[in-house]
Amino acid sequence: MKIGNHTRRGFTLIELLIVVVIIGILASIAIPKFASTRERSFIATMILDLKNLASQQEVFHGDNFTYAASVAALPEMVASSGVNITINEADGRGWAATAVHDAVPARQCGIFYGAADASNAPPATAAGVIACQN
Repeated sequence: MKIGNHTRRGFTLIELLIVVVIIGILASIAIPKFASTRERSFIATMILDLKNLASQQEVFHGDNFTYAASVAALPEMVASSGVNITINEADGRGWAATAVHDAVPARQCGIFYGAADASNAPPATAAGVIACQN
């Protein structure tokens, strides 16, 4: 736009404010979706670690005819960063374990196997099936 002998360059304050408002609206939509995706990834990490624990427990049982009572007894078991796995019950007939991620401490996943008591691996209700709290 030409004003007098000068050509106007740049944006008006109103144009800049409209752009900032549009960016704010887009951010308010995207941030909650990102948080949900992030939480699902932490839960997937806990599930993967419990699957690895189940494999390591079977290897341990094959060598020792009993299941490991702690994660430290399984030298090949390395939990993902932020994941805390606890073996709550273990003997020669079965085991139960739970996992919690530091980023979502209110959500817990559990698994039990064999003759282990399901109450030691909440929220798992079926042997060998990993379940997580909603």
